[in-house]
Amino acid sequence: MAMVKGIDVRGMQHCETTALGVLLRHAGLDLSEPMLFGLGSGLSFIYWDSKAMGFPFLGGRVKPFELTRNLAAALGLELLIGETTSPRKAWQNVAAPIDAGRPVGLQLDSYHLDYFSTKVHFGGHVVAMYGYDEQDAYLVDTAPQGGAVSTSLAGLARARAERGPMTTKHRSFTITAPSSATPSQDRIILAIKTCADAFLNPPIANLGHRGIEKTAKHVPKWLHRSDDPREDLPRAAALMERAGTGGALFRNLYRDFLAECAQLIDSSHLRTGHTLYTEAAALWTQVAALIATAGESGDTKNLVQAGSLLHELSRIERDAMQELSLLQC
Repeated sequence: MAMVKGIDVRGMQHCETTALGVLLRHAGLDLSEPMLFGLGSGLSFIYWDSKAMGFPFLGGRVKPFELTRNLAAALGLELLIGETTSPRKAWQNVAAPIDAGRPVGLQLDSYHLDYFSTKVHFGGHVVAMYGYDEQDAYLVDTAPQGGAVSTSLAGLARARAERGPMTTKHRSFTITAPSSATPSQDRIILAIKTCADAFLNPPIANLGHRGIEKTAKHVPKWLHRSDDPREDLPRAAALMERAGTGGALFRNLYRDFLAECAQLIDSSHLRTGHTLYTEAAALWTQVAALIATAGESGDTKNLVQAGSLLHELSRIERDAMQELSLLQC
């Protein structure tokens, strides 16, 4: 058996920030989950639909692992990434740091994890691994998934080798934090402005505030878009409120990040951004509830109301990001 000593196995709400928290705490840097999410410029929005999809997808954050790269850049962390097509080399990339007393982050497909409560393929799932024996791997996942958990080595190997959307070639990573990694005001402001710029200037209409506006136009038609509205609409709502988002499609996390920043930085732009995201988070929860109710009742008026709220959300989040973009380092 190999087990990293001194691991804080605290599970958070979101998988990637949970794994980052484990690795950074072991490296001597303890940041809140909202701070990890915000410093990683994690907030975003995407509306995605195609003929090949059974139902549209709504996403509220940047693509998997981009948050980790952003956070490493923001804090000057040393991020070492291993990728390989060889299962043998992939295991070496994990076992070597653990044998040396360091936890490892893994991106994998959650479908194959023994403990996972919902058996769906998701190749963008991230966990921290801190030990193994002859049969099992010892991981830290989100609090809803159990925090400190274990899965069979065979299941872990399948999860890492899976191919499909968002999967990687057995990706693993370690983090080293310099002594000066504590976030400064300049680093915080740069992370906020980076996030705001991407949100305000999306390259396509499916992203950012334009994506929310596009969603507002399509949501009222969702009863006709689905072959099984009683299944698809409540599932979409659950993904917005649960599924590692922290509630309100990650808006709760960003609201709390801005609140934490407002305690550190005296700025009217920051306070206004926080106020607007407090409003936005509450409205996203209302949208999710309306979508779920529409699926259960078959009543279109709930989706029409959800569309109206989404139109308002596009404006609120655009105004919030415009305020935040005015922050000065």
